[in-house]
Amino acid sequence: MPEPPVTVDPADWVCPLPLRSTRRIVLGHGGGGVLSEELINNLFLPAFGTASETSRDSALLDVGASRIALTTDSYVVQPLFFPGGNIGHLAVNGTINDLACSGAQPLALTAGFILEEGLELDVLGIIAATMGRAAVDAGTSIVTGDTKVVGKGGADQLFINTAGVGVVPAGVTIGPDRARPGDVIIVSGPIGEHGVAIMSVREGIDFGTVVTTDSAPLHRLVAAMLAASAADGDPGAVHTLRDPTRGGLLAAVVEIARAAAVGIELDEAAIPVPETVASACSFLGLDPLQVANEGKMVAFVDPDHSEAVLAAMRSLPEGADAAVIGRAVAAHPGMAVARTPFGTTRVVERELGEQLPRIC
Repeated sequence: MPEPPVTVDPADWVCPLPLRSTRRIVLGHGGGGVLSEELINNLFLPAFGTASETSRDSALLDVGASRIALTTDSYVVQPLFFPGGNIGHLAVNGTINDLACSGAQPLALTAGFILEEGLELDVLGIIAATMGRAAVDAGTSIVTGDTKVVGKGGADQLFINTAGVGVVPAGVTIGPDRARPGDVIIVSGPIGEHGVAIMSVREGIDFGTVVTTDSAPLHRLVAAMLAASAADGDPGAVHTLRDPTRGGLLAAVVEIARAAAVGIELDEAAIPVPETVASACSFLGLDPLQVANEGKMVAFVDPDHSEAVLAAMRSLPEGADAAVIGRAVAAHPGMAVARTPFGTTRVVERELGEQLPRIC
């Protein structure tokens, strides 16, 4: 007897990527990829009536003779604790790094907490103490904040919102739109460590060694880079800075390519990927160039002054392993390509949603 025909209802299909025609928020809207950009450009900016650039880490405000950088961020990472840090460590360093990527030195931070009913006070105390120490170590302080408590199930233990204010030195103009053809692209160190550290704890995967987060403040590194470019004869030689968090290195360079209307050519063999990260990503089916970082920076620097800036970066612990990984070019504006170790070239693009959910 023949088998009865199978009836397939498309409504029952499960798609691993969120459909872009969805009328509801999906996790991919928070992944730092294409869906995030569309949400900001098509919903938030029209609603707010602002002309702010979506690809900037901070807003730049002229206040008298000073230029102020202002940023805000929210942290919802799970687990709260992971090798090398916790959610509080990320909140402070991530906020400082958003200021640093505008060339600013931090003045003060704020901290808002959304606490779920049932959260252990000892856990909150450890995280708060970590935030205080991280701020002091960075030479700044948390000056004000807010606390809200929601019922059981209304949050995932603890969410943190931060804001930061910093001062941009006179004559410094850094932004994603300032990248120019010929610029040397430098990454401040090995990539992918934070995302793999989170995944190893979240999924209980043993990679044979402990991968720790790279979370660190980068404002001192930026100050050294700016000082080196000024001493080398051009205070404006550092054109663009970006911390490659959600979406990793590829998301950062693609956003810069589009903001500045330049092409980008990366040399994959020159990009420092730790062996532990490469092995973990191979096991998990991930691209290490799209895995999140929390203590690394990508810089676009005038080629005439790149050696001086690179030497300054390597003089500090935060940039000891800095490497040149590519160039900005006039060809294929708005597009990033990578030369593979096999000699071929591939177009690189951001994820639609995200590879690793909730890494910050």
